Amino acid sequence: MPGCFKKTLFALASLISFVSFILIVVAMGTPRWMTGKILCKTGADLVNATDPELVKFIGEIYYGLFRGGKIRQCGLGGRRSKFTIFPHMVKKLNTGLHVMIIMFLCVAICFSLVSFGFCILNAIKVPFRAIKGPAGVGLWNFLAGGFIVLAVTSFMAAVKLHRLTERIANFRENVFQFVILEEQFEDCFWLCVASATAHAVNLLLIAISGIHFPKIKTKTEEANVTAEDIMY
Repeated sequence: MPGCFKKTLFALASLISFVSFILIVVAMGTPRWMTGKILCKTGADLVNATDPELVKFIGEIYYGLFRGGKIRQCGLGGRRSKFTIFPHMVKKLNTGLHVMIIMFLCVAICFSLVSFGFCILNAIKVPFRAIKGPAGVGLWNFLAGGFIVLAVTSFMAAVKLHRLTERIANFRENVFQFVILEEQFEDCFWLCVASATAHAVNLLLIAISGIHFPKIKTKTEEANVTAEDIMY
């Protein structure tokens, strides 16, 4: 049976793994990875809008991995619309990269659950095989965190290098052209970053669990038997 200290560490690690699993699931299902402001360039050019008038042509956009929405401002008031990435819009995006982001997060979910189970196993008993012990738990956490980092990096590459926001904003816009004025990463993106950080914390806990602390031994006083003691 593991000691009380190791039990506590692995119980905490199991909780962190489960929280990481929840964070990834919530992030994938919420359409708030990215928000931005979009300018209806075509409408602004038609009326030669100056700085005070440009407000009438600035709308908003938000999206996640599967769906999103936008507010079009082309001089006649705001028009709200919602869209889904699959199955139509993904053809206009970098399909391979977008699918890779989703696959990376799905694999990370699996490794988070495996880490959760192995942490509980190590909190209950000492496994016989090394892969089921702290080394295995460290491996699963490293893989889970690594795949989350890959997903986050790929999403940043899609936004910054492949102009993901601009492509989504101009999807099925035959008349008007939209230009991105401002864009920022939102809560769901940072949830994935927090999930990767959680697995890094787990690696630290597992490293601490492998430290062998010196045991405190109490010295027992040796009984000195003398000839006088024997006489009495």
